[in-house]
Amino acid sequence: MKLAITGAAGLLGGHLVAHARALGVFDEVRPLDLPDGDLTDPAVPPRLLGGVDVVLHAAAWTDVDGAESQEEAAHRVNAVASANVADACRVGGARLIAVSTDYVFSGLNADGSRRAAPYEPDEEPDPRTAYGRTKLAGEREVLARCERSHIVRTAWVYDGERGFPATMKRLAAERETVSVVDDQVGSPTFAGDLAAALLHLVQHPQVTARRLHATNAGVTTWFGLAQETFRLLGDDPARVLPTTSDQFRRPAERPAFSVLSPRVWVESGLPPLRAWQDGLRDALTGVSRAIAGVS
Repeated sequence: MKLAITGAAGLLGGHLVAHARALGVFDEVRPLDLPDGDLTDPAVPPRLLGGVDVVLHAAAWTDVDGAESQEEAAHRVNAVASANVADACRVGGARLIAVSTDYVFSGLNADGSRRAAPYEPDEEPDPRTAYGRTKLAGEREVLARCERSHIVRTAWVYDGERGFPATMKRLAAERETVSVVDDQVGSPTFAGDLAAALLHLVQHPQVTARRLHATNAGVTTWFGLAQETFRLLGDDPARVLPTTSDQFRRPAERPAFSVLSPRVWVESGLPPLRAWQDGLRDALTGVSRAIAGVS
């Protein structure tokens, strides 16, 4: 089986390439990123993806706040490029697995109150941000243009060097206390665990579900994640102070509740991801998950 990975230089893409190569089950692992060609050009994906059996499409515009002022640019990366990749996969006969985000949901009920039930994959999205709108547009392009395609939504992705825990590690060395929002609920997901999970899906072509959710198990807030990060680093979690989203305004509104249900993932015969606390521990200590899997 020949596997191509777009966005190979990104946070998730780097883990996907390392895990795929460590597994040793693929005839070819083809990492692709901007130096190889611009996926928003419809002539590029057919050239880059020729002869592959599966494409893991992890390339994306991930600057959530930047998308608010550059939505057209974000749309080209998240929607136009995804459409071009899907067309190339359809023509070439490749299976396509595209990574998406919890930002396609608002986390709010119709009355504006915070949602409490995990989102199922087939629920109607209601993005409140430019980033969420462009990722949802990309989802729809993929599913419409390539019959052999899956959308895998995830959330709160990080590793030991990039993302929220790494920021907490830096701030722990710089500040006496750190204030973190305690009113946004989700499931922190270690990129190494997510990469291993996606590669399970690659190796299970019998999966028929076209929308799936994959995050580490369990639920917390950013405040809870910060406290656990401090604890694992040997720092005092009491140095982390709770605050609210109203006190920490960002250009893009964050989902109030973005817990994604793993039900369809598990019912498809795929192994559930482990608890977020275990993923965080390994991310902070540099333990590889390339061979160990996700159970």
